[in-house]
Amino acid sequence: MTLMVLGISVLVTQLMLGAAMLCCTWRVLRGPRAQDRVVGLDALYVCGMLLVLTFGIRSGTAVYFEAALVIALLGFVGTAALAKFLMRGEVIE
Repeated sequence: MTLMVLGISVLVTQLMLGAAMLCCTWRVLRGPRAQDRVVGLDALYVCGMLLVLTFGIRSGTAVYFEAALVIALLGFVGTAALAKFLMRGEVIE
């Protein structure tokens, strides 16, 4: 019973994260300003990372958790680079 509830809750979570990723993709494509697109992209990588984590919970393997860590690190660096580019016009000084 407990495993069935866990499986159903993880599946519902994955569906909701997929819907959130669609909303973030809409914001990235249709954002009126560059700042809105950066925020949408930031939310998109966070949702993607969480989706990979839920796949790891369902399968029980550690590879998904390592992939989520890589996604989080690359997403943070990408967001910082985009923010610096929007503020100063260049990434590397």
